Amino acid sequence: MAAFDLAGYVNRIGFRGALRPELETLHALHRAHVRAIPFENLDVQLGRPIRLDAASLQTKMIDRRRGGYCFEHNGLFALALEAIGFSVETCEARVRQIAPGTIRARTHMVLRVPCGGRTWLADVGFGGDGLLEPADLSGAETMQLGLAYRVVPEGPHRVLQRRLPDRWEDLYVVMPDAVYPIDFEVGNWYTSTHPSSAFVVNLTAQRLIGGERHVLRNLVHSITEGSRTTSREIPRDRLIAVLRDTFDLDLPDGSRFRALDTPWAPAPDLPGD
Repeated sequence: MAAFDLAGYVNRIGFRGALRPELETLHALHRAHVRAIPFENLDVQLGRPIRLDAASLQTKMIDRRRGGYCFEHNGLFALALEAIGFSVETCEARVRQIAPGTIRARTHMVLRVPCGGRTWLADVGFGGDGLLEPADLSGAETMQLGLAYRVVPEGPHRVLQRRLPDRWEDLYVVMPDAVYPIDFEVGNWYTSTHPSSAFVVNLTAQRLIGGERHVLRNLVHSITEGSRTTSREIPRDRLIAVLRDTFDLDLPDGSRFRALDTPWAPAPDLPGD
């Protein structure tokens, strides 16, 4: 296993606090990670493999200053927490958002972290609607950027919810059983390659800027602050500039994306891929 570059990680997320396995550190690291590293699936769209080993995660997200999706974000965050001395359990979840009642595959990765006498749901990789800080698995509500979140029991499972104006919305349900690296490899392979995967058929980039949640889905850029959302369509020839200026993702001009451009061919691997 590659040695973890903790100094490089804290510099990447702009963290300046004490690196101790304490509750304050857990929350502060979670906030800093979510604010610094965008959620994105651009390598899937470029036809590049998504690799989850420690060296690849660090090369992509620390050295190359790219983002990623749940397996990458939470994989990197788990490495950082373990390097500091936290105990971390990796878990699978089924996403429920948008399609309630549909049973989806276990294609979301989250973390359980015991700290301060309680166990916390840590998830830096759910994108624009996700947690800014860890949520208490005991069910206590937490207000984050004007929205209430809670974790509720469902038999042996735990469900992360957020409050909408008229109801609680299920975001995902966390599985109770043990998960091993090979399980995430299988989920990652499906998510990044299956022709019906949302990450294959759609381009997305998502970032928190101040109190605004910026979400790009294909060519629609949405900005949410509290319960208010505004959207605009951006021209295809402005996409690279928007990715660079708003989402801090620097890609070459002329990059072609599977969901937007035809004919399409995979981009060559970059050094370190």
